[in-house]
Amino acid sequence: MSFCQGFHHVAIICRDYARSKHFYTEILGFEVVAETYRAERQSYKLDLRLADGSQIELFSFPHPPQRPSRPEACGLRHLALAVTHLEAAIAHLQAHHIATEPIRRDDLTGRRFTFFQDPDQLPLELYEC
Repeated sequence: MSFCQGFHHVAIICRDYARSKHFYTEILGFEVVAETYRAERQSYKLDLRLADGSQIELFSFPHPPQRPSRPEACGLRHLALAVTHLEAAIAHLQAHHIATEPIRRDDLTGRRFTFFQDPDQLPLELYEC
């Protein structure tokens, strides 16, 4: 039996805070829970939430290091967002000039999915549930 009950949040560090805030709130539809500016760190912390309670902590720092490589660098590979209607979600992204990869099918589950990127080229997935 696991003592973990689920994911509470995923933390993301961005380069351009305003651009990433717009992306996650206005395009992906995350709700702003709290926004804090920490002057001593020259850093924002933006708490975001989806309807199911999933959360992202979006951080900004003055000069964050580059991601080593994508997508096979050791560590987090990508974030997958559950969607009901994959084509509608893709059309929404494309209406905001966000490119998506061709739709693929998961060999194990038969579910369809696609990848796209956030403003810092973090790989994100739309997974049809």
